Amino acid sequence: FFLSDTKTPSCQQPLFFAPLSPNMSEVEDTLKRLSSHKGVEGVIIVNKDGVAIRSTFEQGKTVHYATQFSQLAQKARSCVRDIDSSNDLTFLRVRTKKNEIMIAPDKEYLLIVVQNPAEM
Repeated sequence: FFLSDTKTPSCQQPLFFAPLSPNMSEVEDTLKRLSSHKGVEGVIIVNKDGVAIRSTFEQGKTVHYATQFSQLAQKARSCVRDIDSSNDLTFLRVRTKKNEIMIAPDKEYLLIVVQNPAEM
């Protein structure tokens, strides 16, 4: 992973870059589209090991959010499956006084979007 040295606003340029794959342009387009929505503070894509592979946040915030929200999503998924083993977590939304955090889990990745609802 490489950390960008540019001083652009956090929602305009991803800070982390993984090796390119055939669908990478789709991923970048999705990050740009999500980041451009009013109120969105940042977007993080986390792999199944809880490691951020793409982010529009600075590194410290990326690591902190990726770690905490990966654990939260794992715990929520576990709770859902404990109640009904044939069920699974598809989306998690957490609203705080300052932010709204939306987490969309997948088999291999976790998409985390942090937005400020006051700016929407």
